[in-house]
Amino acid sequence: MWGITTKHFWKGILLLAGTVALALGWQYLSHVLFLVALLCVAFAVVLVWLSRDSFRQVDKNDPVPRRMTAKTKPRPASADARAKRRGELLDRDATVTLSQERQASGVDDVFAALDSELVGLVPVKKKVEEIASLLLVDRVRQRFGLSAPRPNLHMSFTGEPGTGKTTVALRMADLLYRLGYLESPHVVHAMRDDLVGEYIGHTAPKTKRVLDRAMGGVLFIDEAYYLYRASDSKDYGQEAIDILLQVMENDRDKLVVIVAGYKDRMDEFFGSNPGMSSRIAHHLDFAPYQTDELVAIGRAMLDRASYYLCGEAETAFREYLALRMQQPRFANARSVRNELERARLRHAQRLASDPERSRSMDDLMRIEPADILASPVFALADAESAIRGR
Repeated sequence: MWGITTKHFWKGILLLAGTVALALGWQYLSHVLFLVALLCVAFAVVLVWLSRDSFRQVDKNDPVPRRMTAKTKPRPASADARAKRRGELLDRDATVTLSQERQASGVDDVFAALDSELVGLVPVKKKVEEIASLLLVDRVRQRFGLSAPRPNLHMSFTGEPGTGKTTVALRMADLLYRLGYLESPHVVHAMRDDLVGEYIGHTAPKTKRVLDRAMGGVLFIDEAYYLYRASDSKDYGQEAIDILLQVMENDRDKLVVIVAGYKDRMDEFFGSNPGMSSRIAHHLDFAPYQTDELVAIGRAMLDRASYYLCGEAETAFREYLALRMQQPRFANARSVRNELERARLRHAQRLASDPERSRSMDDLMRIEPADILASPVFALADAESAIRGR
C-alpha cells in the first residue's frame, strides 16, 4: 500500500509542477513563444516515451545478455545434448559414414588451410588428423547415444622458433570449435610476464585474468618453461603453475591449454612439474625445416606478395640459407620471412636508383641475385673465411 501511495504522490507532485509551469508561461510569455515551448516539451515527452517502450521490447524479446563474462558464459552442452542438437538419436540398427560427419563439420577446410600455410611438417599434420579422427568418431557415437568422458585435449608443442607452432595452435582451435569441443575458436597467446606477478598477491589475479580471456577457447603459453625457476626461491611462477593445473583439471571441458617451447627445455619443465606432464595428452614435435622446405616456404611467401625469385636469385637464396642456418638465433620460417622482406627493400631501392628507366610488370615482381647477395650474412662469411685463411 505504501509503495502505491508513494507512486501516486510523486505523480501528483509532477502534475502540480507542470500546471504551475504552464500558468507562469501563459502569464509571462507571449502566446506565440508559449505555444512553441509547449510543442517542444510535448515532442520531447513523446520521444522519451517511445524510446522507453522500444527498450522494453528489446529486453523482452532478447533474453541473451549484451555482455557475457567468463562467469556467465554458457556451459558446454553434454554429449547427449550435442547429439540432439544435430538431430534425434539414431536407432541401434542405423548406419552412418564418417565422411558425412566430416563434411558436415567442415574440418576439411582446416586441413586445407594447414597444407596451404605450412610446408612439410608431415608428422604434425598426421597427429592433427589423428586427433580429428578421434573426435569425429566420438561425435558419431553421440548420435547413437553412446556417451564417453570428454577426451583430454591439452597439448604440448615442442620445436625451434619459426616451425609453425602458433599457426597449428590457431588451426587446432578452429578444428575443436567446428567439432563442438570449444565454444569459440579464439586463441589467447600468453608468456611468463602475462601470468607471473612481481610481488605477493600479484600472480593470482594476473593468471586468472588471462584464463578468463581464454575460457571457451585455447590458451597458448609460449616458452612455458620460464614459468618455473627452480634457482629462485622467491619466484612466483609456481603459483601460476598451480592455478593452471587446477583449471586444466576442473575446467577441461571449457578450455584447452597448449604449452610450447624448445623440446629439451620442455622435457626439463615436465620433469620438474609432474602434475603438468600428467595433464598433457598430446605431444606434437615440430622438426626444424630442411633447406628445400625453407626455399619452398620462401617461394610461397613471395607468391602471396606477387614477387618471385629468378633462377640465379634462388641459387643465391639457397647459399644464404646454408650460411644463416649455421648462425645463432636462426628461426626457420621467421628468418626466411625477414630476409625476403629485406630483399624486397633492396629490390625497391635498386629500381628507385634509376627512376627515369621504364619498368615492366615483370621488373616489379622479379627478385634478382643482387637483392639477395647484398645481405650482411655473405660479408660476414667472407670475413670469417679470410680470418681462417691467415
